[in-house]
Amino acid sequence: MLFHVRMDVQLPPAMPAAQADELKKNERELAQGLQRSGKWRHLWRIAGQYANYSVFDVESVDELHTLLTSLPLFPYMKIEVSPMCRHPSSIRDTDT
Repeated sequence: MLFHVRMDVQLPPAMPAAQADELKKNERELAQGLQRSGKWRHLWRIAGQYANYSVFDVESVDELHTLLTSLPLFPYMKIEVSPMCRHPSSIRDTDT
């Protein structure tokens, strides 16, 4: 199942820089591992914002929920999820 996910990160202004840096490091490592596994298919930064658009390829809504809530920055995110399916006019046979 494909999901389009927008993640907006809002770290507290009073968070110590060392704590923020550690969270970001852990987030990057987990995100890169999920990309290598194929679960986090695409990741794009939204210019001028601490936010991204992503495409996840998971087996279920529950798997997506588990994955998103495991992210170190999850407590500081606003997340919007949209399920996706292949468009019948798409010329890409591999977009499933």
